[in-house]
Amino acid sequence: MRNYLFNLGKNAKKASIENVSSVKKNQVLKDYIFLIKDNHSKIILENKKDLKNANKNKLKDNLIKRLLLDNKKLLQITNSIKTIISFKDPVDQTLKKWKRPNGLKIEKKTVPIGVISVIYESRPNVTSDVAALCFKSGNPVILKGGSEAYYSNKILTNLFKKALQKNKINSNYVQFIESKNRKTVDFLLTKMINYIDVVIPRGGKGLVKKVQELSRIPVIGHLEGICHTYIDDQADLTMSKKITLNAKLRNTAICGATETILIHQKILKKFCDPILSNLEKNGCKIIGDKNINKFYNGKIKIAKESDWSTEYLGPTVSVKSVKNIDEAINHINKYGTMHTDAIVTKNNKSAKKFLKQVKSSISMHNTSTQFADGGEFGFGGEVGISTNTLPPRGPVGLDQLVSYKYQVTSNGRIRK
Repeated sequence: MRNYLFNLGKNAKKASIENVSSVKKNQVLKDYIFLIKDNHSKIILENKKDLKNANKNKLKDNLIKRLLLDNKKLLQITNSIKTIISFKDPVDQTLKKWKRPNGLKIEKKTVPIGVISVIYESRPNVTSDVAALCFKSGNPVILKGGSEAYYSNKILTNLFKKALQKNKINSNYVQFIESKNRKTVDFLLTKMINYIDVVIPRGGKGLVKKVQELSRIPVIGHLEGICHTYIDDQADLTMSKKITLNAKLRNTAICGATETILIHQKILKKFCDPILSNLEKNGCKIIGDKNINKFYNGKIKIAKESDWSTEYLGPTVSVKSVKNIDEAINHINKYGTMHTDAIVTKNNKSAKKFLKQVKSSISMHNTSTQFADGGEFGFGGEVGISTNTLPPRGPVGLDQLVSYKYQVTSNGRIRK
């Protein structure tokens, strides 16, 4: 295992010093789309092997749903790659340039980050998204997918390698760890600091926590998505009902799902019952504080302190009343995970205050938190969402996969 992983690292480092033109990058991605379409039935066949194993191992329904590749999912994959092709190459762009009085000419230019390793679970579309994004941004990638998607990930990686080979480009730009040994992740995180520049985990809390705790390599990612929707005293009731229903229940398993609803105490009498009964009749369990309990006529469980810091990832929501916008912001900054938080209000002054003062990497106004997604942001996909305070933050797409350097020139200047 040691030699196998070190070889992957060495191969990735070699690939990282090769310069690939924008035209070549786009040609590889076009060929990749062609190969996915041409091998459509083979991909479905390999995915069926994974689905069979998943059912045999009694994997949860939501994980099986994420694992499935069908005509619709393959079309989404190729459309995502088409979007990435349409984007400008983010490498070697001049961000800023200036001249100093002493004659120094300084340019701030974008450069690839280096070798990226992405550790992920369940979703085979991550393989194609990440491979395309990392390649176009000039970063060789080492992929470690979950064993439940082994065959799907392997064929999607091999097709990308074929596209690289066809264009006479180092096929080690994209590598897939074929070992199912769980210790490979531990080794990668602790022993490969000389080969990997950044690790991005995509998956459940257990996986991300392990990566963050073990890794000696810098990590981009988020541990939990405890997202909030705050209903202000100047919110529209119809909009509030629509947004909370979507933010909580459209897909309860994603990190952008709202887990806590905050309601201004002035509007509890008018808003509490319609909003919460709308959620309950659609299968959502309500956990509320004592104030919410007074105004809600449906079934409710009294909230404990721990409920404010719980990511349910299912049809359960905690609901709290707040005195004002300041209390809402303070609650979010205390219990939130700097992922995505929203305000529903007609008051633009309140909206601006909220958007500015919540510490989240994504703050929203009159919008469902379920839009916290690189594809929805127009990034053509994402390698993950980052809640780090340092950049990149939020969805990490093509433009977030570059760093920068300063290039300085002069006419033989020396410092006095």
